[in-house]
Amino acid sequence: ETVCRATAPLLPLTTEEIWRGLTGGRSVHLADYPAADQLPADDALVAAMDTVREVCSATSALRKARSLRNRLPLSTLTVVVADPAALEGFESIVADEVNVKAVRLLAADADEAAAYGVEQKLTVNARAAGPRLGKDVQQAIKGSKSGDWSVAEDGTVTAGGLALVEGEYTLETVAGAADDTTAVGMLPTGGFVALDTTVTDELAAEGLARDLVRAVQQARRDAGLEVSDRIRLVVGGSEALQAAARTHEQMVCEETLTTSYAVGPADADAPLVDLGAGEKATLSVSRA
Repeated sequence: ETVCRATAPLLPLTTEEIWRGLTGGRSVHLADYPAADQLPADDALVAAMDTVREVCSATSALRKARSLRNRLPLSTLTVVVADPAALEGFESIVADEVNVKAVRLLAADADEAAAYGVEQKLTVNARAAGPRLGKDVQQAIKGSKSGDWSVAEDGTVTAGGLALVEGEYTLETVAGAADDTTAVGMLPTGGFVALDTTVTDELAAEGLARDLVRAVQQARRDAGLEVSDRIRLVVGGSEALQAAARTHEQMVCEETLTTSYAVGPADADAPLVDLGAGEKATLSVSRA
């Protein structure tokens, strides 16, 4: 009942039904909102979901940087964090959100993680370190740029043989790339994601079919059809589009409520619909 009252502003109709079934009361919206100490708390779950959001945000940024549209499925996303066990069970959420076939969890200290070219970078703040180090600050800067720097077990940072204090330097983890088919992005709270950007023929065909679904849904709206209306659909286009439409016929029909489906060359007398990704199609949509 407490959770029902707490979520009522977000899910008014659903919580109303649950509330009446549980309590027999008139309305959940007439009940008092619960005090904070009455609500269940799960700090581990909150932390995990925060990381999931970071993973999805970083992956979406990689897609955008590589011009990989959201409807195009990709094969694998590798998530490298200090505690991968904390994210177990959330792989399907990430996969659905960023449209990948599989999500792998990898520990940051695993040997495989080093293959992604992620490394730490030290930058000396000359303005902050100069007053203390004097002319030796140049030696520290040269050490940071040449790789002559280290971090001791107690956290002490040394560059060019000179110890630096907090505020005199910035230590950050920067992303590299394992190869041309992998995009790497950092997570704000530590760790990184590695996205396999290889687009196989199968993935391209599925992405094209999803583009087709989007176009058909728009055509349904333009035709003034109701959400529940079943339709007849005729799709025309290039050989690549025809192949994708036939391969993913079941998905297209289920998503668009199509009961009669035909695929062939583009209709020369019908207007072309831009699907994106360089493909166009002719669509004939009518109520079944």
